[in-house]
Amino acid sequence: MKIALFLPNWIGDAVMATPALRALRAKFNQAEIVGVMRPPIGDALAGLDLLDRVIEHQPKGTIREARGWRFVRRLKQEQFDLAVLFPNSLRSACVARLAGIKRRVGFARDGRGMFLTDALTPKLRAVPNPVLDEYLRLAKHLDCDVTDRKTEAAVLPADERELARFWSAYPSNWPTRGVFCLNPGGAFGAAKHWPTENFADLARSIIDHLGRTVLVLCGPAEREEARRIIHLTSRERVVSFADFRTSIGLTKAAIRSAEMLVTTDSGPRHFAQPFGVPVVTIFGPTHQQWSDTKDAHAVHLQIQVECGPCQRRTCPLKHHRCMQDLSSEWAFDAVIAQLLRHRRPIAA
Repeated sequence: MKIALFLPNWIGDAVMATPALRALRAKFNQAEIVGVMRPPIGDALAGLDLLDRVIEHQPKGTIREARGWRFVRRLKQEQFDLAVLFPNSLRSACVARLAGIKRRVGFARDGRGMFLTDALTPKLRAVPNPVLDEYLRLAKHLDCDVTDRKTEAAVLPADERELARFWSAYPSNWPTRGVFCLNPGGAFGAAKHWPTENFADLARSIIDHLGRTVLVLCGPAEREEARRIIHLTSRERVVSFADFRTSIGLTKAAIRSAEMLVTTDSGPRHFAQPFGVPVVTIFGPTHQQWSDTKDAHAVHLQIQVECGPCQRRTCPLKHHRCMQDLSSEWAFDAVIAQLLRHRRPIAA
């Protein structure tokens, strides 16, 4: 049997899909399971044994075999017996149908039910419910055991070496474990961004009052913001990946070795749970329930405003109060509470 798993397009969603992927792997342990995904998702899942191989899909990329009709023909040549569609997009259902996959399981949302052989009824969007549980519903439909909700991630040895290379540029008496990671990014949109000044204030408090080193995480799109945090913090023991070759693997390695992660509601926050790292997540326009994973090491901060959570990528009212009014003092209080609740060993 050959199974195609059309995986989510967002890193955080991909991590939240791992319990369902594990359930499918256990049920179909004799099948060849192929992940159909965009390249960053492969990096997020690297090191896990959930897939036998990967087929990259780049609808807007430069590789012709990974997009359009060439991609459909490639999938058709695979002769898959089953497709499980984690994205709710019309595109994914249409591609699976055109590729001639015999059985196609997904949620009948946005008029795509006609392309599915097993069209599950989706829950109402007006009522927030955990994405992780919806993914497990797909697996349960295929008679999988879905009792385990534990998310998974792994770090490759090459990523560990890259993190060690990064720290080699700094004084040897600095800890390379027990570092506090700050993650200011968010591909969702500007509405998820906490003010840069607040991140800098928080970094100063962590360094001055806790004596820790702060590492600001960033991807290519957040380099300038990371540099700005370094400049505003004005402390020796705050560093960033801004001038280093970044990767999802490096981010995973940094979070796994961290004493704590403070982050916006973005993909990297979901790497904390698999590694047992305490995390403080700053929520703005997004409803916490959508990404609830029952993480015992997580604390969520969110201001209640009359206009939210609005789920919008930019603030429609232009004031962005849900993030602007969430103070760095509140975040630091949450950090202290997390330290007292979940102490992790710190290397000298």
